[in-house]
Amino acid sequence: FGFDVPVILRSSDETESSLPTPEKRMVQVTNPFALELCCGPASVTDGVSVRPCCLEPCVLSCFWGCEVRALQGGLRAHQHGLRLSAPQHFQEALHLRSHHCQSFHIGSEDREERHTQIPADRGIADFGPLPRERYPLVAVLTLAEPEAREAYNIVASVTVIHVPDDKYSLSARVLFQYLLTSQGNMYDLKV
Repeated sequence: FGFDVPVILRSSDETESSLPTPEKRMVQVTNPFALELCCGPASVTDGVSVRPCCLEPCVLSCFWGCEVRALQGGLRAHQHGLRLSAPQHFQEALHLRSHHCQSFHIGSEDREERHTQIPADRGIADFGPLPRERYPLVAVLTLAEPEAREAYNIVASVTVIHVPDDKYSLSARVLFQYLLTSQGNMYDLKV
């Protein structure tokens, strides 16, 4: 019983590796977005509350039941030329591939909670058994003003949130969080 682990053996007379380690320059960028998952009851049928905090006016777009493939395809497209920097870009990429979309306009001084949920008349109580083909909630923050989009390197924040439902009752939590840049890069924030 054991694990196969690759090992590099060096003789004791080797002092240093002959390959230099490339230097990477660190740069400071300003992230104009923050999104906090609020405490309190959360479920697919009752919804969930989030608290956005933005340095500039922004738009919070909540995509309920977003297809995993649609989100992955949209993020991949962003990295290959189609920049997802405005609310309408995400609407086009995800709207027809999610069950419901709800948007909120957020002011730069606004710190209030926003409650989002799927309308009851949709009759959605869960997103099926595991593994799932849809994320319960994808919350996207984008800058509302075109001028602001040109002032920041980071142009969008994408947060994938698990919301409990009838089939999977794990408590609400952030699963993934990505920052998208104006150059087409994507940063995966560790949560």
